[in-house]
Amino acid sequence: MTETPNADTPTTDSAVPAATAAPDAPAAPAAPAAPTVSVVGPGDGETVLLGTTRMRILEDGGTTGHRLGIAESVIAPHTPGPPQHRHAGHDEGFYIVSGSVRFTVGDEEHDAVAGTLVVVPPGAPHTFANVRDEPAVMLSTFTPDPYVRYFRELRDLHAGSEAVTPEAQLRLMRRYATEPAGAPAPGPS
Repeated sequence: MTETPNADTPTTDSAVPAATAAPDAPAAPAAPAAPTVSVVGPGDGETVLLGTTRMRILEDGGTTGHRLGIAESVIAPHTPGPPQHRHAGHDEGFYIVSGSVRFTVGDEEHDAVAGTLVVVPPGAPHTFANVRDEPAVMLSTFTPDPYVRYFRELRDLHAGSEAVTPEAQLRLMRRYATEPAGAPAPGPS
C-alpha cells in the first residue's frame, strides 16, 4: 500500500529549491535559553573561613538570577555569634541540619535543634551561637543573594594584615544594609 498525501499535507520535491524568506521579513525569534541547573556535590562549593565557622557557599545567586543565595555553615562548639543585628535588604532562613544553635531574637532565646527552621524577615533583630559541646551544621538562605558577598568581604577583611576594628566591621555591614540591633533600622539597599 502506498500513501498519498492529502491536499493539506505539503510535499517536497528534491528537484525544487526550498522556499526562502523575503529579504525584508523579520527574523524568527530566538528560542529562550534553557535554565541552568546547579548541582553542588558534597565536596564542592566555595569555602569561606570565618573564625571557627566554616561556611560553604552552595549558591551565590549566579544560577538564580540573584534571587537566592544558599550556604552551609559548620559552627564549632562554644562559638559566639555575631552581635545582634538586623537586615533591611534581605530575608534569612536557617535550617538546622545537626547539633543545636541558639537564636536570640530581641530578648527571646530559641534553642533550635536539628530539623528546625528559623526565618528572619528584614528588620528583625537576631543573632545565633553554638553554646553546646558538639559542632552544629546549618543551611542558610539569603533572599535576595547579596549577603553572600558580605561573607566573602568579611573573610577578606579578617585575612588582611591589619587588625580589624569595630568601625571597619560596621562599615562593611552597612554596605549590605545591615545595622547593629541597637541602631536605627537601615533603609533598603
